[in-house]
Amino acid sequence: VDIIAGFDELIYVVDKATEEIISLDESGRELERFTLKGVKAVAQNRSFDLLAIGTIDTEVAGSNFEVTCIYKIDMHGDGASFGLQFAEVVDTVIHPFYFKSTFSASDAQVEFNKITILQDNRFYVTRSGTDNNPQKFGGPDDAVLLFDSDGTYLTPVSVNTPNGLFRDYFKKPVGISSFVQPPQISAFGPDHFVYTSISDDASIKVQIIDYIETDFGANYEPRILFESDKTVSDGNLTSPNKFDQPVSTLVTGDGTNYIFVVDKSTDSLYQFTTTGLEGVKPPAGAASTKYQLASFGGRGEGLSQFNEPSAVAYKNRVVWVCDTGNKRVLRFKLTTDFQ
Repeated sequence: VDIIAGFDELIYVVDKATEEIISLDESGRELERFTLKGVKAVAQNRSFDLLAIGTIDTEVAGSNFEVTCIYKIDMHGDGASFGLQFAEVVDTVIHPFYFKSTFSASDAQVEFNKITILQDNRFYVTRSGTDNNPQKFGGPDDAVLLFDSDGTYLTPVSVNTPNGLFRDYFKKPVGISSFVQPPQISAFGPDHFVYTSISDDASIKVQIIDYIETDFGANYEPRILFESDKTVSDGNLTSPNKFDQPVSTLVTGDGTNYIFVVDKSTDSLYQFTTTGLEGVKPPAGAASTKYQLASFGGRGEGLSQFNEPSAVAYKNRVVWVCDTGNKRVLRFKLTTDFQ
């Protein structure tokens, strides 16, 4: 259900059915497995620790609840070794106790969804639930949360728009990707991020949120991507109703400047530039200057088809997709060789 290319140059896959994180090398060869209760998503910080979303049992007033949490996993062993075979959980962020000491039954309905890392190991988490009161202590359930590198909760992200400042800007957010991505040597940048929404009420379900610093303070603002005409590209990241259930997104960190989006409902992988244009620029000498459509998919078992895909990763011009309904991971090599 999830896959990442780590800063350590390994691939990590989450198998929800077996409750395992699986490490692979670049060829896809399995290295190790690590069992973790309720695991559904994984990320890696720049210190090579894993952050995994799972569940944990907690007892409140004599009643047992299974709640969402974030596990921090150290893989450094005795200091001279490294790998998933040496992994141990060293910290756990449990909902809702990172921002309050009380607990209500509705807290058990809240879920963390995905994690993405920033340059200094702070990280964003998408959260969804049933209580979206913008004045709620700790922020509305549907939120993007910012945590410090040690797991300390900092703030829910509020977004400044021409219509005002919104604490409840995000609706059923799921996928999230910062612009700080492998390779490690070039993994730096501002606190911008791309997120996806699966809300039926949202017509624009994938957006870039920019972190803007000025002399008067800092704001998060939605990036305005103007709709391109059909002579430039066939689509745009923020075209209304472009997506149905986009559950994962990823920004490439190697200078190719692509944004990938996986849509679970349309069984498709979409490719955009960071300026929002769908497709890729044609190679030098091509007859047309129009961006070439690179998105593909559709329901099936073929090598260019998916069944409810759920995540995307990228490394060395290779795209990895969790084809969840077909119980497999597919790899695609990017090329500009057009037939």
